[in-house]
Amino acid sequence: METKTFKNLEAEVWATDLCSGCGACVAVCPADALRFVPGKTDAPVNIGYCKSENDGVPCGACYAACPRVDLAGQGRMLGAYREIVAARSAFPVENKQSGGAVTAILANALDEGLIDAVVTVTRDPWTLKPSSAVITSSDALIHHAGSRYSWWVPLLASLKEAVVTRKYRRIAVVGVPCVARATQAIRASDHDLLRPYAKAIRLVIGLFCTETFDYAKLVEEKLQSEKKIEPWEIQRLDVKGKLDVYLQDGRHIPIPLADLEECVRPGCRVCTDLTAVDADISAGAIGSPDGYTTLVIRNDIGRGFVDRAVWKGKLATGGNVDIAAIERLAAKKAERRKE
Repeated sequence: METKTFKNLEAEVWATDLCSGCGACVAVCPADALRFVPGKTDAPVNIGYCKSENDGVPCGACYAACPRVDLAGQGRMLGAYREIVAARSAFPVENKQSGGAVTAILANALDEGLIDAVVTVTRDPWTLKPSSAVITSSDALIHHAGSRYSWWVPLLASLKEAVVTRKYRRIAVVGVPCVARATQAIRASDHDLLRPYAKAIRLVIGLFCTETFDYAKLVEEKLQSEKKIEPWEIQRLDVKGKLDVYLQDGRHIPIPLADLEECVRPGCRVCTDLTAVDADISAGAIGSPDGYTTLVIRNDIGRGFVDRAVWKGKLATGGNVDIAAIERLAAKKAERRKE
């Protein structure tokens, strides 16, 4: 069978505005030849070299890891799951987004040695500029708590740092649905170059997501220039059918998503997955009471991490989940792309 290279990825995904920006291709390229260029972030670029194209050495790792080469197979609605619960951290998490449940699960996993690193997104508290990071202690994790699903970051690019450079072998990945789908592609692949990544990924937590926003377009243009809101004034952002901006002084400014169309990444417009159906655990604020996180426990791996956090007193569960509310928003997102 002919090896698919970055040329195929470029023609099928990058040039057609389908790229999710997850960074999986950047991470698994053995030649470090793919990257996102500042100011041109709709898709990666190739630096001019490819093992397959230039040397005739079979590769195709980038194509095999991409979550957008098979749009027909992407998830919709709630996906398969074992249980849906409302949960919250049982210890203080200063910057928690909703219930702090994801932080509690991961902090417990780090403390117990169930994982040795978390690949996630952090942000500068002054500018809100996001970046991907590899976090290895529960204290650092708690310090950086707070959902970052609103921001576009090539999150999985940090997998290479975690797996190849720092040699971690028990990694948790936290990301939006396209990230969960890419990690599932990596885990399920029999590609030799993806095997080290697949073996190292122990847990995937997917975050509910309607779309992600370009930092410059949202913060610098929409919030700073138009709304006169400085990044350092913002306590947190939340997306539940609109963008809710909560300020440090207690003010709440809702912004309709229709007003943010120009801030949304092009690749988000074809995504039909709200709840990250390819994750081990999915998490979001939709459907749970205030102060709680909705956890969709999808398999035995997810169940194990949740149970350990509960047994260790780091996570508390309780409260009813309005599954119909999640289904309504999931159905709305699923209508984006008519096959």
